[in-house]
Amino acid sequence: MKKLLLLFFMICSLSMVAQHEYGNILSMKDRATTINRLLEDKVKNYLPEIMRREGIDMWLVISREYNEDPVIETLLPAEWLAARRRTILVFYDRGDGKELETLAVARYDVGSVFKSAWNKEEQPNQWARLAEIISERNPEKIGVNKSEYFGLADGIVATDYEELKEAIGAQFSKRVVSAEKVAIGWLETRTAAEMAIYPHIVKIGHEIIKEAFSSKVITPGVTTTEDVVWWMREKVRELKLQAWFHPTIDIQRADPERFDHLRTFSKRPEPGVIMPGDLIHCDFGITYLRLNTDQQQHAYILKPGETDVPEYLKKAFKNGNRLQDIFTNNFKEGRTGNEVLKMSREQAIAEGITPSIYTHPIGYHGHAAGTTLGMWDSQGGVPVTGDYPLHLNTAYSIELNASTFVEEWSKDVRIMLEEEAFFNKEGVRYIDGRQEEIIIVK
Repeated sequence: MKKLLLLFFMICSLSMVAQHEYGNILSMKDRATTINRLLEDKVKNYLPEIMRREGIDMWLVISREYNEDPVIETLLPAEWLAARRRTILVFYDRGDGKELETLAVARYDVGSVFKSAWNKEEQPNQWARLAEIISERNPEKIGVNKSEYFGLADGIVATDYEELKEAIGAQFSKRVVSAEKVAIGWLETRTAAEMAIYPHIVKIGHEIIKEAFSSKVITPGVTTTEDVVWWMREKVRELKLQAWFHPTIDIQRADPERFDHLRTFSKRPEPGVIMPGDLIHCDFGITYLRLNTDQQQHAYILKPGETDVPEYLKKAFKNGNRLQDIFTNNFKEGRTGNEVLKMSREQAIAEGITPSIYTHPIGYHGHAAGTTLGMWDSQGGVPVTGDYPLHLNTAYSIELNASTFVEEWSKDVRIMLEEEAFFNKEGVRYIDGRQEEIIIVK
């Protein structure tokens, strides 16, 4: 069944790409079908291993309408745009190679995955019914989404947590533990079916950037950075997709202005007219089929008489690619984000590269759950989230920059790159390639 499902998605992804430059963007109905099949596959074939790895035999995900746990948003069927009333989902590991029992303590089934386990006419109290389910199964550890440091794994609200413990009594309250690592594992794990379609999603982002960084959109001396930003927003809407953050376009050029970290990350770039000789940069991401992209690329605006990017900028860009290679070559299962960060920085500096690394997981969220591999203002390591180990079958936005002094401009040029990559037993591979040459705008 798993192989058949994978084949289905591989065929779909290939047919999508073949249609036109952006591929065949699915209808809302077909998106829902795809999302629901992805969900069914992941719950059945991947979640049991995650729960067993973390030693939790019952996982509760509890949310109320319009105050959703970030995790429950990834568990609801595509037709549900929010939780309904109070939605309680129960995952119970029956062991012995059996499939997980997946229940909804709700008046109705929650999609095809969670079967309703509450008849209000028989038991009017929803919490009491949950207590019955727990007592009947007698789990050793009851995991709830409670976490001090991982925001995406901290979805249970105080009231629900208190009412849960009151309803199940002292005996089972003692068995309630944080499901932090189960929640992270669920969010960060990328399935074979997801990875069959992810290249198409990343390609869409690349194609939007390619068109934005072209003469179709940019007229040197006329077009502003804000014009390009809003063109990208409009393009996303035209394709019936979503941008999960507002894009940025910024400029580096032969002027006295420094392009330092504080300017780059603490505030949006000031709007400016794009001129010949400018090195422009974008930060852009979309959401499609519940998966996200987060991409940064560069383009150069040719001066009159130029036919190519100046060699000094090519050299700077090459340093950015080399930093990517150093960094991804240090990924190893079980190694923490802080360990990879330290190793990579030391190696880059030894090679004469000035590095800054701030990579994050990607998937259901743009800045997703999993290990943190540096932050722009924490290059010495990130406590707790940076100590989380790398797991196989996870995806990352390889986000970093290399600063190179350019004599022709009498200042440092910062090459800021970000590309989606997948990490498995074979190492790290870019999901839809990476930028290796600066885009030329004539």
